[in-house]
Amino acid sequence: MTKNNLYIIVLLACFSGYLYLILTNNYSENGQISVCMIKNATGYACPSCGTTRAVQLLFNGDLKGSLAFNPFGFMVSFAMLVLPFWVVFDLVTKRQTFYEAYNKTVIFLKQKKVAVPLIILVVLNWIWNIYKEL
Repeated sequence: MTKNNLYIIVLLACFSGYLYLILTNNYSENGQISVCMIKNATGYACPSCGTTRAVQLLFNGDLKGSLAFNPFGFMVSFAMLVLPFWVVFDLVTKRQTFYEAYNKTVIFLKQKKVAVPLIILVVLNWIWNIYKEL
């Protein structure tokens, strides 16, 4: 992936997330329509089901509720807070520190000793989501 494509994707994803949080700040579980294709097709939660609600709860200061919905919400929230500033910093200073970190992270995550435990954690989270009947 090129640096420019990565930066555009990151900025669009983060700002879309901010917009969604602002527009859906008054979350109501009863009126919520699932946008998860896996859940809509199978009736079972996917590994990331509940992440949006977890981010919404975190956005509203409910740390426990956020963690209960999906721990991925903390990672997504962190990314939404840090990555746009990092990308803008690179653009303003004409550097590519984020792009370099991204490439190093991809190489690191492809290592079997790293990938396998992460996959196991995702599967465990998926089982937990199904158990919670998200």
